[in-house]
Amino acid sequence: MSQQQDVPYWRYEEAYRAIHSALSGLTAPPSGKKITKLAFTWNADGTVHTIKAYMNDDLLFTLTFSWNVDGTLREVART
Repeated sequence: MSQQQDVPYWRYEEAYRAIHSALSGLTAPPSGKKITKLAFTWNADGTVHTIKAYMNDDLLFTLTFSWNVDGTLREVART
């Protein structure tokens, strides 16, 4: 599922498109399911730690965010 695409940092529009495309695949609900609720957890520094997607009370998936020391997003993983 993970496919890395290298985009030069000065090509913002292309980089945003690559990020959006990657996140769209990660956030798609399983076939036949619909996301009805999102729940967030936060790190002490105010960055998002997890986003949990639910269909009613059933957990569909969790996105876990990892951050670099400089505050930039390093990774988003789906479990």
